[in-house]
Amino acid sequence: MKFSLLLPLSLAFIVVCSSSSVWPSASSHVNHEEFLPCLLHHSPDSKSITKLVYTPINTSYSPVLNFSIRNLRFSTPNTPKPLLIITPSNISHVQAAVICSKSHGIQIRIRSGGHDFEGLSYVAYHPFVVVDLINLSSVTIEVEQSTAWVQSGATLGELYYRIAEKSRTLAFPAGNCPTVGVGGHFSGGGFGTLLRKYGLAADNVIDAYIVDANGEFHDRKSMGEDLFWAIRGGGGGSFGIVVAWKVKLVPVPATVTICTISRTLEEEAIKLIDQWQYVANKLDEDLFLGINLLGGKIVAQGDKINPIALFFSLFLGKADELMAILNKTFPQLGLTKEECKETSWIESVVYTGNGLQIEDQPLEVLLNRTPLANGNIKMKSDYVKEPISKATIKEVWQRLKSQDIEGANLVFIPYGGRMSQISESEIPFSHRAGNLYKIGYLTGWFEPGLNAEKTHLNWIRDIYSYMTPFVTKSPRAAYVNYRDLDIGSNSKYGKTSYKRAHVWGSKYFGSNFDRLVYVKNEVDPYNFFRHEQSIPVLLKRRI
Repeated sequence: MKFSLLLPLSLAFIVVCSSSSVWPSASSHVNHEEFLPCLLHHSPDSKSITKLVYTPINTSYSPVLNFSIRNLRFSTPNTPKPLLIITPSNISHVQAAVICSKSHGIQIRIRSGGHDFEGLSYVAYHPFVVVDLINLSSVTIEVEQSTAWVQSGATLGELYYRIAEKSRTLAFPAGNCPTVGVGGHFSGGGFGTLLRKYGLAADNVIDAYIVDANGEFHDRKSMGEDLFWAIRGGGGGSFGIVVAWKVKLVPVPATVTICTISRTLEEEAIKLIDQWQYVANKLDEDLFLGINLLGGKIVAQGDKINPIALFFSLFLGKADELMAILNKTFPQLGLTKEECKETSWIESVVYTGNGLQIEDQPLEVLLNRTPLANGNIKMKSDYVKEPISKATIKEVWQRLKSQDIEGANLVFIPYGGRMSQISESEIPFSHRAGNLYKIGYLTGWFEPGLNAEKTHLNWIRDIYSYMTPFVTKSPRAAYVNYRDLDIGSNSKYGKTSYKRAHVWGSKYFGSNFDRLVYVKNEVDPYNFFRHEQSIPVLLKRRI
């Protein structure tokens, strides 16, 4: 069975026409004619940078702006537009963009892949420019050292493809949506189906290149360990522009096994979801077994909405070994060998990136930066420390039957394994031992208009509210790469009180939030890099 509408969007975390006019209040303060001479002055290769800047008078302005917008909620005629878009091709261009934005009092928004659930990488409500890193996309693999340098504008698909060119037994533990940009993904932690074996993408970053708020360039040694700690999971857009990452590649066997099995209510889906909670986080760390709950009109059969529980797995080994493990630990699932496929790790990425479609696809599809589908999206997240009851699962299932929702999607991501072994303070991502699994809530729709948006936003907010008693508390935790302004934000100008910022900061980062604030004070005391959920400048002492 194929599920083509929302699966490409949900896989961003398995793992997921606008006007060309400038926002009026932005153009009333600063115009691009004043900004361009500054860029030319501060760029050593001034001739080349002129070809990398797009203003509203360029015919390419709208196509460049819209190309990487993955959430159409933020691609409307009323959405604020940047004064200009800069697509740097080297570090000096990034430095010039920072220096000139700062000197002109203009905000910067930084975009790598555009999979930004709240549009913070390309929307602001004050004069701003977009630094789009799409041209900074090189990937250099060092097989002998099992390392790679990858620029922030590369996609995960490009990274995986370049690894596979050199080795079929090396991989990298990041997301399974190939069009996600490396820069934002690594900045917020970044996870995929290897997380139980190797942790997050950010856990495997060993160096980085960054341009700070003064336009100065640093590597790990010169930026210092505090800033290096903060950029690996502290969220993008707060500390500088990371232009490249050095990552540690991880070994995988030549043969892995992927399986997909769907269950309906009549096939005891509720019972299986309940049992999964007691099994998935205790499985061998070589085995990832997640659940994708699908509802809304994407699973309609005539006039009836028939939700589906899709169990999906990646096992670092052969099918017979996988079957032996599951027959012992989770026989109720009833998985058969015929529902599995032995393949290479890189081909498993193609499979999941193709919306869990079993048909073979060439590896080159990983180089395509265009997602399978773009739509209007709203995302939320939760963490679960105690199994939820069957009654709760039944209620969730009922909500998936909504006739008003185009696409409803809940993804359960199992923890345990390596995720329980890494200290919660190792990097800013604090959600480690004690978590059974993570829930990602997603709703998506194509129908335009405010009524459709209101209906879908109400649905996801309602189910999120319903889940309050059953998930983490004090604080109710959330994943920073699933940005959600519902849980709190700074002002639209990135300024707020500590009390206000702590509401969302503690949810994303737990006790690591105060250390992030300390680092922010040290490296960007005037709060140049800011957005609605950026780390604020507040504390004046080391935490």
